[in-house]
Amino acid sequence: MNDKLQQLFNERGPIKTIGVIGMGYVGIPAAVLFADAPEFDLVYGFQRDSPSSGYKINMLNSGESPLKGEEPGLEDLIATVVGEKKFECTADFSKVAECDAVTLAIQTPFENPKDLIPDFTPLIDGIRNVGRYLTPGSLVVLESTITPGTTTGMARDILEEESGLVAGEDFGLAHAPERVMVGRLLKNIREHDRIVGGIDDVSTRRACELYGPVLTKGILIPMSATAAEVTKTAENTFRDLQIAAVNELALYCEAMGINVYDVRTGVDSLKGEGITRAILWPGAGVGGHCLTKDTYHLERGVSVVAAEPLDYPEGRESLFVLARGINDFMPAHMLHLAESALRQIGKPIAGAKIALLGWAFLNDSDDARNTPAEPFYRTARAAGAEVRIHDPWVDPETAPDVPEGADITHDLEAVLSGADAVVIFAGHKEYRALVPAAVKALCGCSHPVLVDGRNVADPDAWIAEGFVYKGIGRGDKNRHPVGE
Repeated sequence: MNDKLQQLFNERGPIKTIGVIGMGYVGIPAAVLFADAPEFDLVYGFQRDSPSSGYKINMLNSGESPLKGEEPGLEDLIATVVGEKKFECTADFSKVAECDAVTLAIQTPFENPKDLIPDFTPLIDGIRNVGRYLTPGSLVVLESTITPGTTTGMARDILEEESGLVAGEDFGLAHAPERVMVGRLLKNIREHDRIVGGIDDVSTRRACELYGPVLTKGILIPMSATAAEVTKTAENTFRDLQIAAVNELALYCEAMGINVYDVRTGVDSLKGEGITRAILWPGAGVGGHCLTKDTYHLERGVSVVAAEPLDYPEGRESLFVLARGINDFMPAHMLHLAESALRQIGKPIAGAKIALLGWAFLNDSDDARNTPAEPFYRTARAAGAEVRIHDPWVDPETAPDVPEGADITHDLEAVLSGADAVVIFAGHKEYRALVPAAVKALCGCSHPVLVDGRNVADPDAWIAEGFVYKGIGRGDKNRHPVGE
């Protein structure tokens, strides 16, 4: 145990003032939950006043949520803690000096996953801002998903360089990865178990003091910082692997002319002691910030942290990277289904009018980060199709990575009007409520195409209305005859 650091924590007393850097899908709910806890007095939400995201500062300080989509309780909680003057959003990073603990929730994408080099630029900027104003007895916690070895390596080095202090002696340092899903942010933070990994036991215990008050059902699971980093990257890698497994099964079922959902129900029915069947759902592709890149953090971590060479079958591709490739293929498969359906009505993809429904990667959400709809849009356009995009949740002004020329609208009728093919990429409730006859009337042709990437449509109802139906894993329906 480091007596000096423990003494500094004792002298500072209980954690009362907290800083949260990064006001996004992780930082905002974390900050307001800290602010709502009676154990804490004040929370600063740090947000750069940039052209792309500076608008969040005024919105949050007015008690409004900049996150759209269904987030139960979030906007009300923001208004409450702002009204109680327990939460303030600011671009003034010098206020870090007032904080007993600072957490960082900043995205860590890969510009090119093949080279296994993450873009840590925003995270490094955030760490430097913390280091410049760090005071003895403070605690710094990385919540961002990071390459194993980052906390004890890069983060520690930058904090020590900027502050002149020593991690583990003058300040605590830990990794406590977020484990949230858009659409249930508050619930996840309160109820999921919290992984807490410090660079030493003193830092781990202090970090547990920070997170304990916001948990309702979840428990604290202490471990080392590197083990926490591997835990986070591995749990997302395994989820991605499970999705890839059922996506491959769906492709097999299509080829064999059977229904993947029948097979899934059968597999999932076997239950009993010692039996585990973690079979997920197939779909049009995987999106979001986490699953699309955390495999690469784990892969990179093996070379960053490994004390000895990896013993692995020679010449074999990583199972995890192979799974990533399968999930990345699904938007291309959606285009293959659309092309096949259009051929059945004698129409080539070039010149076809496609209504792309759903730009967000998750149902009833505005989160469009790494959306699988984007590669579909890009390749369909390259093939000569005219693609119009509808999403009831996504704000076209703030949506990330929208291709040049793409127009996202909330006007569903305008997008469906004159469409040769309707392609569903998100399971939004609005798409589950579509009426085949009404959609056909808007399309204005005898046999429009429906490609269902999220199993939201009843194939028989759409086929009966004259649609050419294609669905992920629906080998039992994808070969149906085109009606008269």
